[in-house]
Amino acid sequence: MDSNHFSGRSLPRRKFLEYSLKGGLAIVAAPPLLSSVFSCSGPGRDILPALDMDKATLDRVIAKALAQGGDFADVYLESRNSRQIIMEESRFRSGLYGISQGAGVRVISGDKTGYAYTEDITEENLMRAAEVASYVARNSKLVTPVNIAEAERESFVTVVQPLEAIEDIKRIEMMERANQAALDYDPRIRMALIEYNDQVRSRVLATSEGVYLRDELPMLFFIVQTMSDDGTNRHMSRERISEHSGFELFEKETPESVARRAARESIAMLEAEDAPAGMMDVVMENGWGGVLIHEAVGHPLEADNIAKGIGAFTGKMGEKVATDLFTMVDDGTLPNFRGTINFDDEGTQAQRNVLIDKGVLQGYMTDILSARQLDLPRTGNGRRESFRHIPIPRMTNTFIEAGKDRPEDILADTKSGLFVQSLSGGSVNPVTGMFNFTCREAYLIENGRKTVPVKGATLIGSCLGVISSIDAVGNDLDFGPGICGKGQMAEVTAGQPTVRIRGINVGGSRA
Repeated sequence: MDSNHFSGRSLPRRKFLEYSLKGGLAIVAAPPLLSSVFSCSGPGRDILPALDMDKATLDRVIAKALAQGGDFADVYLESRNSRQIIMEESRFRSGLYGISQGAGVRVISGDKTGYAYTEDITEENLMRAAEVASYVARNSKLVTPVNIAEAERESFVTVVQPLEAIEDIKRIEMMERANQAALDYDPRIRMALIEYNDQVRSRVLATSEGVYLRDELPMLFFIVQTMSDDGTNRHMSRERISEHSGFELFEKETPESVARRAARESIAMLEAEDAPAGMMDVVMENGWGGVLIHEAVGHPLEADNIAKGIGAFTGKMGEKVATDLFTMVDDGTLPNFRGTINFDDEGTQAQRNVLIDKGVLQGYMTDILSARQLDLPRTGNGRRESFRHIPIPRMTNTFIEAGKDRPEDILADTKSGLFVQSLSGGSVNPVTGMFNFTCREAYLIENGRKTVPVKGATLIGSCLGVISSIDAVGNDLDFGPGICGKGQMAEVTAGQPTVRIRGINVGGSRA
């Protein structure tokens, strides 16, 4: 969503709430929405009527999209209400209430895709979008679309306290509680930044296969960053929680617990020494460490590159690509997880997809186009950032399945190496599978014990090399929420148990 933040001098809590309760410090909306924004009685309800376009109209749009030929067409309508509040150095710095709405029409003809969208949802605009999208299919075989009818998809998202029913003062209280807990943790915590985000995304999908679907997905994303300073060293840490959930998420994980986890890392890393470099055994803690596998293995298993004949896993279906201990799953059905989707943005039911089973490659993550190109089933991974984007294969909740080893035994059995507790930035080349990741919190392993914290460590390797070198998998599977970028943003979850990688290249900062 395009948006501009209101910011400037700090605002006292009372004034922040006064503005916020009147409708937000900043309201960002497409011009056609502005009149309804200020006339509605509550957030979330004002933009839904625009998605109530009748099925006969959608049938006409799809027919127009396929009038020149094509294999498949769909119409995607979307609206989002979102809110962001930022608190920094115990003061409220900015707030944003945003509304985004629009629709897109897509046509697939062979390997080609035509797409056009509008921010003003009218039949006239959709017919024009359908005409533009249909150019890609000119002179191809005509396909008669099936009239749309309500389809059923299982839902994996439940809400107890709807976000649109929550007063802003409660959001502010959660932020103040996190801020105070962070500052109370240790006097060396000098600053905390608290970011609260929520949104409600409503979508309607109609396809030339006769499918009509609609749903509403709430999302809450709460981030705490803390900075420690002992006069010599500083360390910035970050902790976050996020789910497709209502405000009840704060009953599962309190703002204080999020803040204390962030503060703990900030203090622990003040004494960090420069990391050594070289080939080392690496033990990775459970949870968000799974982002390594998400990046290094997940992206190369997305089928759009496979369909182009590029990527580390191309042509390896049914082959042994990892150790027997390694099973990797993408599962869009985990209840309320950040990456859970009910159905993807093409209408395919979310499902559990075992990608690698005991080291053997079993499948790729597909959307409609790549599934056709590879003659594979649709896996429910066709996702888009918004109505402005076409669906492409994307991960949902991706993780290594739990093993049988106890985490403490894995550590005790590692004579020396690096214990990685959290990762930050990194990159992967999905064609070659080569990656590098920065370790935000890491420790030396000496005689089977986690000892000195180290800074400046990076993990460098290849996806096939890493998953072929895992020789221990813990029984402590855990997850962490994140944002995945691939030309488009997507909400995801990454997870893993404690794992040990034998012999990975570690780049260090020690001279």
